This record gives sequence, structure tokens and C-alpha cells, in this order.
Amino acid sequence: MKELIEVIAKALVDNPDEVVVTEKETDRAIVVELKVAPTDMGKVIGKQGRIAKSIRAVVKAAASKEDKKVIVDILDENE
Repeated sequence: MKELIEVIAKALVDNPDEVVVTEKETDRAIVVELKVAPTDMGKVIGKQGRIAKSIRAVVKAAASKEDKKVIVDILDENE
């Protein structure tokens, strides 16, 4: 999941070097945190959150094989 989100995020932003993806696994879920440059935050979220929603949908479809819930968190620089 980490690699998938990283590829998608780097394609969307102006500063691909600042994309950081971390993955934490619990017993029933995988939490993936995405950090991008503050100037790229709008590009990852999109108007009314459409791009963020699409990223989550793609990851959810990819995770259906593993029978685990995947949570994608988009963090700003302060978190």
C-alpha cells in the first residue's frame, strides 16, 4: 500500500522529493500516513476532497485482496 500511495502522490505534486509515506499495521487495519509539502496540500486533497477520496478508493480496492481495512491519513506539516 505504501508504494501505491507514494507513486500516486508523487505524480500529483510539484515537489515529489517532499512526499513521505509511513505505514503502521495493527491487527485488523493498516494506517498509511501521507505527508506532502504545504504548497502541494491542495493538489493532494483536491476540490471538496475529490482527489483524496479517489486515492482512498484506489487503495481500498487494492487492499480488498488482503482482507484488511486501510486508512489513509493526509497530514499537514504540523502533525
